[in-house]
Amino acid sequence: MSAAKGVAIGIDLGTTYSCVGVFQHGKVEIIANDQGNRTTPSYVAKIDDPVVEADMKHWPFAVVGDGGKPKIKVEYKGEDKTFYPEEISSMVLVKMKEIAEAYLGQTVSNAVVTVPAYFNDSQRQATKDAGVIAGLNVLRIINEPTAAAIAYGLDKIKSGENETS
Repeated sequence: MSAAKGVAIGIDLGTTYSCVGVFQHGKVEIIANDQGNRTTPSYVAKIDDPVVEADMKHWPFAVVGDGGKPKIKVEYKGEDKTFYPEEISSMVLVKMKEIAEAYLGQTVSNAVVTVPAYFNDSQRQATKDAGVIAGLNVLRIINEPTAAAIAYGLDKIKSGENETS
């Protein structure tokens, strides 16, 4: 199956929680994870953000610099490892992909990913890179408010309420 064919999922890659949905039977279905929750925790940020600097004191992992880029230091499979934010994001994306595949009973390779509106170009590119690392063909990166507006507009069109002024 080529990357252009097959089902495409929508992933809301959030800074606190992420979720995954699929359009089927005329509506978007938000898919529950293996714990039965429709959201899955996720958190990635820049090391020099004052809020992050304050929060780091309370995290059960360390954040270390690597040539000006943050790496998250954790114990992973019994060893100390460090990961770039893109790698952490890709792990979240892989989890969302797996949730969708378990629900749909088929392999998923295409996704549209929403990101916070305040993400800059480098954060958007890092999200695309995370998608590649996760084995996803990221069709588009969309701001969360834009995605909400699109969904609202589609619902209006579907219900026949859309009027032009």
